Amino acid sequence: MGSTGSTESKVREVAEKKATTRGWRAALVEMFIILALYVAYSGSRLFASDSLRPAQRRAAELLDIESALHLSWEGALNQVFAVSRGLSLFGSFWYATAHYVVTAVVLVWLYRRGADVYVPARRALLVGTIIALVAYLLLPTAPPRLFGGYADVLALTSGDGWWGGDASAPKGLGGLTNQLAAFPSLHAGWALWVAMVLQRHAPHRWMRIAGWAHAFITGLVVVGTGNHWVADVLIGWLVIWLGFELTSGATGARLGQAVQGLAHHVGIGRGPHGREAGLQEAAVTRGDQPRIEDGDHAAVGRVPDQPTGPLRE
Repeated sequence: MGSTGSTESKVREVAEKKATTRGWRAALVEMFIILALYVAYSGSRLFASDSLRPAQRRAAELLDIESALHLSWEGALNQVFAVSRGLSLFGSFWYATAHYVVTAVVLVWLYRRGADVYVPARRALLVGTIIALVAYLLLPTAPPRLFGGYADVLALTSGDGWWGGDASAPKGLGGLTNQLAAFPSLHAGWALWVAMVLQRHAPHRWMRIAGWAHAFITGLVVVGTGNHWVADVLIGWLVIWLGFELTSGATGARLGQAVQGLAHHVGIGRGPHGREAGLQEAAVTRGDQPRIEDGDHAAVGRVPDQPTGPLRE
């Protein structure tokens, strides 16, 4: 009995060690994925155009749309932040910190809750961010602080924090960011992602309330500090919502069916694959059966009827 118990104990220890190793490996993979996401986020901003005049014209078009929809609140909010020393500091610290810290904390919390919760949420964040990165590359847009007539609150408070006068980039690193990659606002988008995942998975009501408060405050801060237009916030929310929609079970299944239908339509996947294809090729090489070209639907191994004499014209 003692020998059996000792053996079982050793087996359990080995299994626990293997599980721990797998856990660390999975954690490292997730860290790499998140790091790659951040590198892509930062890198795409560098590849976007930095020509100011076209970006200002695009911003003017956004402002015209907002005015028509009675959403041009940037001037009033920016003035409120600019004239209040306390609100300026609060907005600057929030803009330079919460975007990264809160998102990272929620990602770790989701990861600890399990793959069934973490993976769909991470996938939605990834897809929404990719959509935004494409917009950065195709639609460089000047933020209010570079448009004229708006205060750059982070520049005004840069002496009180680690950020410089170039958006939320740390001092001395402003050259590593493209300040025209502002449409849509991923500050607002990631904050909405936090609110949505907490709404779905948080066990306590106060956590869900905190998530929505984070999204609302972030929306006010990015506009009030002169870093984004109201439209940037709305589209930032939209791309994250699209991330959830495109990665949901029902939508994902429909997308998969659409891709399969397209593949069938263009002829991908119609022919034999793998071992079956290899056996047929070998038979053709030996002369056991004729080679079947694309579009020939004759059965394998059966020679279709062919005229033996010359064709008549």
